[in-house]
Amino acid sequence: MSKQTKDKDKTPGRKLVAQHKKARHDYLILDTYECGLVLTGTEVKSLRQGRASLVDGFVQIDDGEAWLHNVHIPEYAQGTWTNHSARRKRKLLMHRIEIDKLESKSQESGHTIVPLALYFKDGRAKIEIALAKGKKEYDKRQTLREQQDRRETDRAVSAARRRQRA
Repeated sequence: MSKQTKDKDKTPGRKLVAQHKKARHDYLILDTYECGLVLTGTEVKSLRQGRASLVDGFVQIDDGEAWLHNVHIPEYAQGTWTNHSARRKRKLLMHRIEIDKLESKSQESGHTIVPLALYFKDGRAKIEIALAKGKKEYDKRQTLREQQDRRETDRAVSAARRRQRA
């Protein structure tokens, strides 16, 4: 295979596979990290079909290594006995300094590490994780109220501009 064909296989940019939209609603995001994943061949093929779920996922640090738990990557349809289990724990590829920082901050009460997005970046599977703090119910309501107020003011401003033009 020539160098040109290899370059064509790797599409540049970011191709989103899965996103955990509710995480930004349920948690206050303090810091985000991009890391690689250790995957088997059938997992990569299943991800390339655009199938994964981050809803119940979380990151745990054991013995200085970061592990991704409960992320659902369905079995590859054309896979044989080499197929992977859908919810196995997967190792994250991060720098030692980042792992140590995450471990110390996640020990604080109320802090957790959640996955935000799973995507391909230049042909490699990446996951965006976040150090997050759980929101209380009144915090969620406050955020929704702020969004609703912002929408109403934007509507009022655009309506006033339309009236000025007419």
